[in-house]
Amino acid sequence: MNTPVYYSGNMSRNHQENYQPVIEAILGGIKREGSAIDLYRQLATKAPNQKHKNDLLRALAGKRALLTQFTNLYINLTGTQPVYQIDKVSCRSYSDGLRIAYETEVEGYEAYQKSCLLTQDPQVRHVFQWALAGEQENALRMEHLNGDVSNQITDYGPEPFVINIDEATKQNNTFRTALWTGSHLQVTLMSIDVGEDIGLENHPTLDQFLRIEQGQGLVQMGDSKDQLDFKKEVYDDFAIVIPAGKWHNLTNTGNEPIKLYSIYAPPQHPYGTIHETKEIAQAAEEDHH
Repeated sequence: MNTPVYYSGNMSRNHQENYQPVIEAILGGIKREGSAIDLYRQLATKAPNQKHKNDLLRALAGKRALLTQFTNLYINLTGTQPVYQIDKVSCRSYSDGLRIAYETEVEGYEAYQKSCLLTQDPQVRHVFQWALAGEQENALRMEHLNGDVSNQITDYGPEPFVINIDEATKQNNTFRTALWTGSHLQVTLMSIDVGEDIGLENHPTLDQFLRIEQGQGLVQMGDSKDQLDFKKEVYDDFAIVIPAGKWHNLTNTGNEPIKLYSIYAPPQHPYGTIHETKEIAQAAEEDHH
């Protein structure tokens, strides 16, 4: 897909067209691409792995370039800066955001098809055709990413739900994945690599239950982060109960990943949370707070 050059001078109107519909279509494109940029930024921060994030960042770069093209067209045709508001989209989960992005790209493709018919000006048509190709490419990209995510465990809350928790826990390879999130309770799956820990933390307003399905480790708790006077070795089939307000940590002391599930009451993490690694989880926590 070739990127069109930026136009700095006023464009000729060889065909004596009524440019008002064209201007409205360009302004619609500006709003559409600006809204997509906001959505893609959200998705990039929620991406479950680096491959997904890279794909979204590539799409985001294309959206920014296209926004610049539409803005230049608008200024050349009107002599003024565009005034618009983007549509803010709130996603319940990463998968939900991909679905919205796909539907938006399909709608954009259909809109740009109609826009191409509004003018014979080669410069304007070139940008609309570039946008058309971009919407098609991104729709395929979102469809692929969503298909990839659908093969992973997802958040099934708040609907009634039954699962083999031992099997699901052992199959999970992410640092943290929300399995079920309701209004009063949340179930997450965790995988802690050899030598790694969950990280010292404290939940002032919720109780937590952990059950280890595989592996062994050292659990520590205390009233302050500098005084973890409760220490116990734990193994598969062990349960850990953490009262609200207790500082706590779990360190993998074995030779295989710890596989566990955790129950928070009330929920601790956003609906649909997927943290592929501990580093991603820590970054998400910093953004959340």
